[in-house]
Amino acid sequence: MAKATKHNTESAQADSVVLTKAQLHVAVGVIIRENQVLLSLRSKKQHQGGKWEFPGGKVEANETVYHALTRELKEELAITVVAASPFMQQAYSYPERDVLLDIYLVTDFSGQPEGLEGQPLQWVSFEQLSSLNFPEANLAIVEKLQQQFL
Repeated sequence: MAKATKHNTESAQADSVVLTKAQLHVAVGVIIRENQVLLSLRSKKQHQGGKWEFPGGKVEANETVYHALTRELKEELAITVVAASPFMQQAYSYPERDVLLDIYLVTDFSGQPEGLEGQPLQWVSFEQLSSLNFPEANLAIVEKLQQQFL
């Protein structure tokens, strides 16, 4: 497992992927506690709605991925990231948009996670991940987590 750092502003990989059509750059947090991962259920009104996801959100212009991650997790879950490290980067093309996910392992945080936007949350084991319905862009994350932690 990668050693968590107190602050890391680098992307999950040195080689950045360039997107071309409607593009969305997302900072994603794989939040780990006691061999479980925190998941959030996407609203049915959202793209890929009704599916479980790893929490996170859009990287704004002139914002580092790490800053976007900490901001989004505070806004969505009421937690403060204490330690996170780059895990992987995943580019995926849906028919309507391209997404670039910069995924971090969040191994320490303060606060009690709650769905501040009304979204249901659940802690699941690494084994349970493959039985849940995720957006297609998240499947590579599930696979890598299971390879690394099972």
